[in-house]
Amino acid sequence: MVLTRHFKETILARLERDPEFRCELLKEGIDSLLSGDVDTAKVVLRDYINATIGFPELGRQTRKSPKSLMRMFGPNGNPRTQNLFEIIGCLQRHEGVQFRVESASERARADAEVNV
Repeated sequence: MVLTRHFKETILARLERDPEFRCELLKEGIDSLLSGDVDTAKVVLRDYINATIGFPELGRQTRKSPKSLMRMFGPNGNPRTQNLFEIIGCLQRHEGVQFRVESASERARADAEVNV
């Protein structure tokens, strides 16, 4: 499915005004990476970067060329793991969040403890 310009503009506008939505989009990009769906992760993270920090500022903070970063997250991009983790760290700092990996069994156990 091809996204229309109107749809993308709507998403970008919401990202600008809704911090919770921005955080969830960043989380979705990271979740996609962890589940092995790199193509989806690149699209989601590219949209997040464009709507928030921007590639020029991300390049400044990571000491990487903005054009190189744009290629990494493009359809044919193949970012190295080291670059991905550095970029994700930068994006988390920018958003003021820190995600952590938790297994499904840990989450279920924590939920069960809350419900007791």
